Amino acid sequence: MAEKHELRDKGLRLTPQRELVLAAVRALGHATPDEVAEKVRETHPGINLSTVYRNLETLENVGFVQHSHLGHGGVRYSAATEDIHAHLICEHCGTIIEVPIEATAPLTQSMLDDYGFHTDVAHLAIAGRCESCFIKP
Repeated sequence: MAEKHELRDKGLRLTPQRELVLAAVRALGHATPDEVAEKVRETHPGINLSTVYRNLETLENVGFVQHSHLGHGGVRYSAATEDIHAHLICEHCGTIIEVPIEATAPLTQSMLDDYGFHTDVAHLAIAGRCESCFIKP
């Protein structure tokens, strides 16, 4: 398993708890720590929320997961990828759409040109309504 090597290279081990948390994050997509804990508890009911938080932090520090602030509520975690992306969040149905970073280029360039502001679009979340919900009352 590549993760074991990568963690060892950083002086860490891939413990059973870390492996379970990482698998849950990968299975869930964009998940809160509570959702990750629920997923892990499906097979290992004894894991507590503080263990999940500690392992999410460790896995983020070594680059296996990343967090985003997607609108209202707490932070959400997803598996780290090489593809940096922004998020569109439907306020009606909760759908999360990952947007390629290239799609944000006009916005980020405008922020730079007009305001001298360099954006961190990896944490960008835009709220609105998805196409399906937009046509609903």
